[in-house]
Amino acid sequence: MTAAHDEQWFESVFSEHGKAIVKFLYRRGAYAEAEDLAAETFVVLWRKRDEVPDGAELPWLYKTAGLTLSNWFRKKKSLPLGDATESLDSVDSNDPASLVMENQGMRTVLAELSERDREIILAVAWEGLTGQALADYLGVSRNAADVALSRARKRLEEAIARNT
Repeated sequence: MTAAHDEQWFESVFSEHGKAIVKFLYRRGAYAEAEDLAAETFVVLWRKRDEVPDGAELPWLYKTAGLTLSNWFRKKKSLPLGDATESLDSVDSNDPASLVMENQGMRTVLAELSERDREIILAVAWEGLTGQALADYLGVSRNAADVALSRARKRLEEAIARNT
């Protein structure tokens, strides 16, 4: 274990990003289980702390949370994108992402996108990932992330046009 990735580092990362990871999981359909899945994500963070790049903890956590969520969905036989009927105390009802999930039209548009395009759009719009952070989250180069974002935005615009 590196000195930088000790208990104090972990507590700092958890304090700074814990709520964001819960929201990330909630927004993607793990409504009642978001906090438990976030806890699993942070267990992985602790186990793999020496592999976490300094300064890129949040994209690393998002990627890990996404993998944790994928495993959970496989076990649950997957839930549809927009059936958010439960609430979570840590999710702000005035949060733009929450408002989007309450809008049937936007849920329909997002559901039309491929899983990859949807994940890119949500990572930018909801998690605020841009530039190198988006590339780190996607596990690709910065240029590839920019191209993927541009293409996902184009397909989002097309889906919106079809549904209006």
